[in-house]
Amino acid sequence: MTTIEQLMTPLTIRSMEIANRVVMPPMGTALGNNDGTVSEANLAYMKRRARSGAGLYITEIVEVHPLGAASPRCMGVWDDRFVPGLSKLADVVHARGGKIAMQLHHAGRESFYQLSKGTAVAPSAIPSYIFGFAGTPREMTPEEIRETIASFGRAALRAKAAGFDAVELHGAHGYLLMQFLSAHSNQRTDEYGGDFRDRARFMIECIREVRSQVGDDFPVSLRISGEECIRGGYGIEDMQTIIPDLVKAGADMIHTSFGTHGNAQMHIDTPNPSAPVEYEQGFKVRLARKIKEVTDVPVIAVGRFTDPYYMNEVIANGDADLVAVGRQHLADPDFLNNARGGHPEDTFECLACNQGCIERLIFEQQPVRCAINPATGQELTYPEGPAENSRMVWVVGGGPAGLTAAYEAARLGHSVTLFEKEKETGGQILFAARAPYKEVYGKWISTLTAKCRKKGVDIRTSTKVTGEMIDNNRPEVVILASGAEKAACPVEGITSSVVCDAWQILGGEVKPKDHVLVIGGGLVGMETADFLCDKGVQDVTLVEMLANPPVPALTSHGTMLHRRLSAAGARLLFNTSVVRIGEDSVIISTDGKEQKIEPIEQVIVAVGVTPRDDLKKLLDLKGIHHYVVGDANEPRRIIEATSQGAKAAWDIS
Repeated sequence: MTTIEQLMTPLTIRSMEIANRVVMPPMGTALGNNDGTVSEANLAYMKRRARSGAGLYITEIVEVHPLGAASPRCMGVWDDRFVPGLSKLADVVHARGGKIAMQLHHAGRESFYQLSKGTAVAPSAIPSYIFGFAGTPREMTPEEIRETIASFGRAALRAKAAGFDAVELHGAHGYLLMQFLSAHSNQRTDEYGGDFRDRARFMIECIREVRSQVGDDFPVSLRISGEECIRGGYGIEDMQTIIPDLVKAGADMIHTSFGTHGNAQMHIDTPNPSAPVEYEQGFKVRLARKIKEVTDVPVIAVGRFTDPYYMNEVIANGDADLVAVGRQHLADPDFLNNARGGHPEDTFECLACNQGCIERLIFEQQPVRCAINPATGQELTYPEGPAENSRMVWVVGGGPAGLTAAYEAARLGHSVTLFEKEKETGGQILFAARAPYKEVYGKWISTLTAKCRKKGVDIRTSTKVTGEMIDNNRPEVVILASGAEKAACPVEGITSSVVCDAWQILGGEVKPKDHVLVIGGGLVGMETADFLCDKGVQDVTLVEMLANPPVPALTSHGTMLHRRLSAAGARLLFNTSVVRIGEDSVIISTDGKEQKIEPIEQVIVAVGVTPRDDLKKLLDLKGIHHYVVGDANEPRRIIEATSQGAKAAWDIS
């Protein structure tokens, strides 16, 4: 389908008419002030998102009670002092013609912040699967339950007073409302415990209280996890039984997400609701369809949506009434406008890598960013341009850092030439895109290269920059993004005929054989092993010197890699080094004990890379202002490469 006609139809929910069926769902940013008030960064972030043209924007979590705050930087609404800032947030969206709902939230036991203070509360005193190391929550008393229900109502009333068009209760992803619903976290013996229907009492009473406070004409949405997605969790058929009760209590719209806070041992589906690239867009549409079977109120579908044309199919087929588009709003907020304008090829499709969004928030405790959109989370410092002085800028290297630097410099009005020594741009991504499920990485490079050209960047491939070229042209600024060299692997027998490297395998220069050993358990090694298994290689052994996996199973991509390699029967040997490579065997050492692995037909080296910055000394000598970015600075992830590339371009004066 090549139309978005159905996607762009308006929809009325009580007093609120939204212009189209696209919803930006709640996404945590950690951009708020430390006192829970709305920050200038919050406003700038939402202002940029509101330019997407979506019909409805739902805020990130807004806390209804101080004991429910997931972190100090989460916005609050438990007191009147929060209303002025929240009003500004609503105004930002209204100024762009959109509608905005406030998501009302209580973390319950799923807050490291509350657990570490000893203030976390929950239906029962049962530790969180993910934050259990931080402590056990206290079981809520009946009085606390009644107070919390009332706090949802008071919060909804403040949202209405602040000018919001609707509210949404967060009853998904393992937070307090869902904790009452789940047998994993609710083992109460009073009226708020029991079977599934009885455990829904708290959620129903919260909705009922919100409705009583905001009146009959104010829209109330409920976000649910249609299925729990952990061992022994509830399923969509269970949820179908209580939807009529939730609607009767006052829910006007059901936002059908999935999943909960779990761990690698408990999850039976995606590692978290922010599904990695292995999952197709719309993969949870069936949950929305199931909810629509039992209610007439509008239903929002969730599930890694990126393509407006596919979203249109979902609406046209009657699978859902609206579509939630989350991380795509971070990667490229112009996705909908590009489709409406007939230029979908200009959109940067979300990689679903989670590097800058959910995993940065959870594991790094840092504000939101995006691996492929350096402006996200940095809206206050992002230069709109043009630059005061246009400079002659050379970018050396056409990988993620170089291309990003070139695009940003050209966008700001500089005269940019990019040199790439290989025959095409992309750098390490050209190889990464060959790994299973990562084709979208190659698409990103193609899109970024095309957009560089549209901005006027002169891209010269198969060209190595020399000192003579610099002398003859005298660029005012050089951004050195020349990437990295393959690291040496000083192992006896490394020159054997059975040895090749990961890049030769991924690039197709060398074909895989049947009995393979991969040296190096970092991302390149793991993805190479995954590539081999995907190509049908039955005997794959990976060895890594470190005791723990460099690619942890905690991350979304790490979880999926470990799952696939385990299912394929690959052997992952950590705390292990290669002693000697022979023509048909390899001697390895684990904990000081040597063993022979045979037969081995192929040894693939994937021990990483070292920076390639050979031009830096020359640029220093000639006094040319320059920046070193990406792998040329230090081999790391895409997000660091693009951030450094953009920052270099922004700093040109």
